[in-house]
Amino acid sequence: MLILPAIDLKDGKVVRLFKGDYQKETIYALDAVEIASYYEKIGADFLHLVDLNGAKEGCRINQKTIASIREHTQLPIELGGGIRDKETIAFYLEKLKIDRIILGTVALKNKPLLKEALQLYGAERIVVGVDIKDGCVATEGWLDTSKVDYLTFLKELEGLRVRYVVVTDISKDGTLSGPNFELYEKIRQETQLKVIVSGGISCKEDVYQVKDNYGCIIGKAFYDGKIDLEEVIACLKKESFPV
Repeated sequence: MLILPAIDLKDGKVVRLFKGDYQKETIYALDAVEIASYYEKIGADFLHLVDLNGAKEGCRINQKTIASIREHTQLPIELGGGIRDKETIAFYLEKLKIDRIILGTVALKNKPLLKEALQLYGAERIVVGVDIKDGCVATEGWLDTSKVDYLTFLKELEGLRVRYVVVTDISKDGTLSGPNFELYEKIRQETQLKVIVSGGISCKEDVYQVKDNYGCIIGKAFYDGKIDLEEVIACLKKESFPV
């Protein structure tokens, strides 16, 4: 399983939200480039970048910070948040050389664009973010909830030859209460998608419990000192899981 440390950006700052609520943010006094370099140093597999301004407002306020992170680290980067048109997709994949992008809202609302992106860039560079609230898919930076059942949507994505999905249980995100283990197990049983677990990781035991998935995003647990990320990465690479 890959470990993907998270950097969530809002107005150029490193932040974390509680259950996706923009009114409940924690700002961390950290330099985004320095923390990305640290993640690279300790052996992280991928950097999970989220543009919160983009997710909420569809703008690229954080593009300079994102470009600086790309310039100063060799760590592969996946980026999500407000990527909703061909121009923005091309900007990040072609100009900034981001390794892969995450499509969320448009994957549900604009299937032709998702299909075109997959054809142009391939399934290795186009990830779909599936954010779940009360069993349905949420969009627009988690501000809106559709009536689309999450499992139905995942199977539809599989039919479109999507390979990677970031699956977030919004009720768990930023809570340090543990991920929705049953949700991820059900997805593993029902689909062949490569699932990146997102939301609720609180300790190393949580990480080890989801190790049968493709990847795991770690954010607040690291920033709040609840998890020794270097230790977890080393244990996963050795396939040794102390409790």
